[in-house]
Amino acid sequence: MAKGSPTIEGAEDLRARASARFVRLAPRKVRRVVDLIRGLEAQQALSVLQFAPQAASEPVSKVLASAVANAEHNKQLDPESLIVSLAYVDEGPTLKRFRPRAQGRAYRINKRTSHITIEVESVVPAAPARPARKSAKAAAAAPAPAKQAPAKKAPAKKAPAGTATKAAPEEPDEATEATEVAETAADAEQATATRASKAAKASTATKAAEPTESTEPGEADQADDATPAKATKAAKATKAAEAAEPDEPTVADGGENTTEEGTR
Repeated sequence: MAKGSPTIEGAEDLRARASARFVRLAPRKVRRVVDLIRGLEAQQALSVLQFAPQAASEPVSKVLASAVANAEHNKQLDPESLIVSLAYVDEGPTLKRFRPRAQGRAYRINKRTSHITIEVESVVPAAPARPARKSAKAAAAAPAPAKQAPAKKAPAKKAPAGTATKAAPEEPDEATEATEVAETAADAEQATATRASKAAKASTATKAAEPTESTEPGEADQADDATPAKATKAAKATKAAEAAEPDEPTVADGGENTTEEGTR
């Protein structure tokens, strides 16, 4: 049995392989390319090898194309369903060569060879499993599920009297809100009217306190005549007050009277 061959019975019909022997490339360099395509789809692996820069990509690509052709013509497998299931490189015989060096010496040259083996496998996607159908007899024989009795409603508990007072106040109705708005508007109008009446009374009192000018000619003449009479009466009263006051005696030079009464 070749290296890496499948051990599952009945799986040989879904696999095909190809190999190239005595390829004049070192196994270390070929394995680096083979590791790129292991596990990929066959068509994708061919695309990878087409653009790989390594020199070993050409012989590996030929081996893979041969394996796909074997699966298609010999096993009648679909090329689109193939994947690279196995890919390995074995070391072949080494060719010994010599290079002449100075003073008659010779250096050894090893020309290594490789055996390339690639195996492809057809992977068919499994169809989704259908759920098993129950037979009519089994469905009839199965007991019907028992209906659940409706649950009884528990009687509502009355709240204690103490908690009734702590209940949240109800929201005011729309009618109550409209009434409050109307009352507020009426109060505002009444306050405005009161202010207007007070202002009118204040203006009337100010006008009454101001002196009124007489416009009749007779009243003006009488006021002019009364003014000099009042002035005359005031002058007479002043003179009478001066005459009523007694003269103060003046004493000079040893207490002699210099007034007219002392001379007499």
